Amino acid sequence: MSIYTMGIDVGSTASKCVILRDGSEIVGKSLVAVGTGTSGPQRAIEGVLADAQMQREDMDFVLATGYGRNSLEGLADMQMSELSCHARGATFLFPEVRTVIDIGGQDVKVIEIENGMMKNFVMNDKCAAGTGRFLDVMARVLEVNTRDLGDLGDRSTREVGISSTCTVFAESEVISQLAMGTDKCDIIAGIHRSVAARVVGLCHRVGVRDQVVMTGGVAQNHGIVRALQDQLRHDIHTSPLTQYNGALGAALFAYQKANKAQ
Repeated sequence: MSIYTMGIDVGSTASKCVILRDGSEIVGKSLVAVGTGTSGPQRAIEGVLADAQMQREDMDFVLATGYGRNSLEGLADMQMSELSCHARGATFLFPEVRTVIDIGGQDVKVIEIENGMMKNFVMNDKCAAGTGRFLDVMARVLEVNTRDLGDLGDRSTREVGISSTCTVFAESEVISQLAMGTDKCDIIAGIHRSVAARVVGLCHRVGVRDQVVMTGGVAQNHGIVRALQDQLRHDIHTSPLTQYNGALGAALFAYQKANKAQ
């Protein structure tokens, strides 16, 4: 008889869910673009159950992770650190992974992996610089959509430096560049290099070892991925499941718990 487990990752800006069959096959997933403190987590749970055509009662174990994991009392059987879940999810997708760079809506995490488990980590959670929130602010100032930043940055023909790592100062810098008539595409490419430089600083505190895997919503921006590759001098692997990585790890840990209980 199959074991079904659910992983819920409640982030600061999005809620993600994954349902696994027997700890190996994804049978449902959902993503709602609002996170902790909103209806997002509940809607994500409803969405993943609908996607898998299942009920909450069909789940053998439900595990919550992420920034808002403690808000799911009564909905999840257990809570776990997102660091462990991101390490586990990345190892499932890329068995040889040694370094995970996770850029979420509100923080940046760099995780060292050994034998499929987290060995060390460093994170920047005191400042929005280099996070998804930073990119949202920059996109708003530039009057473009955040999801278009990668393609727009590809059109850059001139190197423009955005030196500020502080969101407020970087915003002022971008406004000044716009006032001087600087092309938006050149500014965006400069923003990508600025974000990469900040993340690379964190990476060097842990040490970077191949294979390097990038997770989180920002991994969908190929401009950031390329800027990181250039500055780190390592290939960076991504997956279409990048945003679901934490929820996937949670579902894998849930399978461990459910399997032991049987």
